[in-house]
Amino acid sequence: MKKIALDVGDKTIGVAVSDPLLITAQGIMTIERVGIRKDAGKVMDLIKEHDCDTVVIGLPKKLDGTDSIQTEKVYEFKTMLENKMKSSGMGHIQIVFQDERLTTVMAEKVLIEGDVRRNKRKKVIDKQAAVLILQSYLDTL
Repeated sequence: MKKIALDVGDKTIGVAVSDPLLITAQGIMTIERVGIRKDAGKVMDLIKEHDCDTVVIGLPKKLDGTDSIQTEKVYEFKTMLENKMKSSGMGHIQIVFQDERLTTVMAEKVLIEGDVRRNKRKKVIDKQAAVLILQSYLDTL
């Protein structure tokens, strides 16, 4: 089964999905945040649509490895997603964290090297960060 990755931010959630063989990650969309419950519901819809058995959430630690304010928000999102999935009969789906330090910086570098314009980069950077998070996870399997 496929894996889905999330780059959870304050305004958007970047989403990537693996191929069935768990070799590559592809960015599929960026979710505009509207509220933690609705955002978790949208993620659950994507899990079902893409037939995923694992959710990989990027964990934004500080460079020294300690938690940041954003780390706490990601923990809160994971808890909400977990609770909604359990109450919806999706409790069998595994949720794991993947260190995402510097993924946004790397994603921007990839987009710049790909000659993506600045205004377009803002729209796809979270999706690209999710790709890097998922690819990093897949490489450890």
